[in-house]
Amino acid sequence: MKGFPAKDIEIIRDLAKRVAEIANLPYQREMTKIWKAHNSLKRIRPLVLIFPEGSWRELIPWESLECSDEFCRGLEYDLKMRLYYWDFLRDDSVITDTIASPIYIHNSGWGISTQTSNPEEAYGAVRYEPVIKEEKDLEKLQKPKLWVDWKATEAHYEKLCDLVGDILKVEKRGPAHFWFAIIDDFATWRGFEQLFVDMIERPHWLHRALGFLTEGWLEMLDFYERENVLSLNNGAHYCGSGGFGFTDELPQPDFDGVHIRTKDLWGHATTQIFAWVSPAMHEEFALQYEGRFLSRFGLASYGCCEPLHKKIDIILKHIPHLRRLSMSPWVDVAEGAERLGGKAIFSWKPNPAPLFAGESWDEDFVRKFIRDALEKTKDCIIEVIFKDIHTCRNKPQRLRDTVRIAKEEAEKFA
Repeated sequence: MKGFPAKDIEIIRDLAKRVAEIANLPYQREMTKIWKAHNSLKRIRPLVLIFPEGSWRELIPWESLECSDEFCRGLEYDLKMRLYYWDFLRDDSVITDTIASPIYIHNSGWGISTQTSNPEEAYGAVRYEPVIKEEKDLEKLQKPKLWVDWKATEAHYEKLCDLVGDILKVEKRGPAHFWFAIIDDFATWRGFEQLFVDMIERPHWLHRALGFLTEGWLEMLDFYERENVLSLNNGAHYCGSGGFGFTDELPQPDFDGVHIRTKDLWGHATTQIFAWVSPAMHEEFALQYEGRFLSRFGLASYGCCEPLHKKIDIILKHIPHLRRLSMSPWVDVAEGAERLGGKAIFSWKPNPAPLFAGESWDEDFVRKFIRDALEKTKDCIIEVIFKDIHTCRNKPQRLRDTVRIAKEEAEKFA
């Protein structure tokens, strides 16, 4: 274990041993079966996940880490988050004994740089400054060029194997989580309001831009397949904008065990900026391109923060292999449940603000809030995803208690 401080090695290996012990408990195998049934659209019970995201800085402050080496500190954080899930949060996560070692892929980008005005407040909203100001500026766009840095890939892999390879499974991993959101991206270059004007005043020009971006993405998928750098996402892998990817339906039956193709994976697309755009315009400017992209994948998930309860029919039309649909805090839960039924997973994302960020926390309110949604979705395959949690007001118990309540209520709808 060359190059690492002795204390760091001891800390990492002790954490890794505990993770390995937890990962090999029968509970993890049982939860894996439940997730597979859920993702095959069998109603077991509503499943519950929590992603603290911004709250991690409150749960495991970076300054609380014990390792001194930066490589070890990153690994320490990963392992401590897994243990925090098991020891404290206790949602329906599956703890695994696999450590991901990245395949380093460089991307030249789209030929333009996003320009932002950053707020003075910590964690405040960023303002995007337009960089495509005139129609001719579209010529600045270039399709990304990709190349794999195998030397850096091997170096990282060897360091992980040296540290914990005899305790945990070290796996080289390339692209596995796809976020196709070309309109959201284009809005950051063009300007949000101007994008909506373009949909009315210069639709052909906008379609040219979206077609170019879609072709660029499809060529990137071709590169990943050609270089054989894709990784399967059919296990304890974050799927779309929430949920796990556990399934026996992927990879495809003709998978040779070596060459992973996009059709062996889950894919994901979203157009969050279209929250209040009509179904007809959503179909014209988003779904026709998202459908092309997602047709390359074996299973698909769709959506993030945009309300989609009035667009379910057109989503299913363009994405017939849809398996998971994000139902954000701004959906009409009852209408969404009626329209979706059991055609795909109702991936419900409750508004985190009243649940975690208020001055006070009210168990009765939380329970009633969750029960109401579960009542309305009792004919759906539903998962409850607590995410976009920017703070728990330094009261981690709110996270644990909300998960506990959600699981208690979910048992009533098994």
